[in-house]
Amino acid sequence: MSSNTATILDLPGVSAVDEEGSRRHALDHCNELMASKTAEERIAWALEHLPPQHVLTSSFGVQAAVSLHLVTRLTPQIPVIFIDTGYLFPETYRFVDALTERLDLNLKVFRGRMSPAWQEARFGPRWTQGLEGIEAYNHDNKVEPMQRALRTCDVGTWFAGLRRAQSDSRNDVAYLDWSGDRWKVHAIADWSDRDVFTYLKQHDLPYHPLWDQGYVSVGDTHTTRPLHAVDHPDETRFFGLKRECGLHDIDLSSL
Repeated sequence: MSSNTATILDLPGVSAVDEEGSRRHALDHCNELMASKTAEERIAWALEHLPPQHVLTSSFGVQAAVSLHLVTRLTPQIPVIFIDTGYLFPETYRFVDALTERLDLNLKVFRGRMSPAWQEARFGPRWTQGLEGIEAYNHDNKVEPMQRALRTCDVGTWFAGLRRAQSDSRNDVAYLDWSGDRWKVHAIADWSDRDVFTYLKQHDLPYHPLWDQGYVSVGDTHTTRPLHAVDHPDETRFFGLKRECGLHDIDLSSL
């Protein structure tokens, strides 16, 4: 049994049977435990009980300041992994700079192995090539760099800002999940949009600059649309062909 598994199996209320069964039992137990905690308490619990290296990932999207502030208040120099596709909005890059300076972030930037210009020369604009093209583009510019980031940083526990209220595809987001020997923590999984607004106001933190222009989700320039330009919120990303880019579906056991 790995040391990462043993850490969580030593918690009160978790009994060992076999490795797979024990981890599932531990996961269920810990999700029940986290349901009664605040976001700050969930983060503190994870920092104490889950294995290092701890990292936080951020897309520096609309509400990114919430997780960045919550986590770095408790562990200021935690590595913050950011995936730069080379096609982000100018406002996003400036938002990254502003929050990095304000919160003194330990920013770790990862990019695709091939430059955007080279990709376009070789493949053309893949985001115009239907679902298959979008998925290939996302793999090379988001998924593969994230896999490399998690390996490079030797990650044991990954904090992310997913919330159930963000989309139908995130309705079942758990507070704690695992794959292989890596753990994933969603401390604000149960937060509503109002909870986010309240926290940002309380701590004088900004939304992404494009929020005021009607963007409810912000990714690459070529596959992001403001809410007023589409018929359904799901169409604000990837033309409605898909909702998730694949970053949060990475099989951590294969890294």
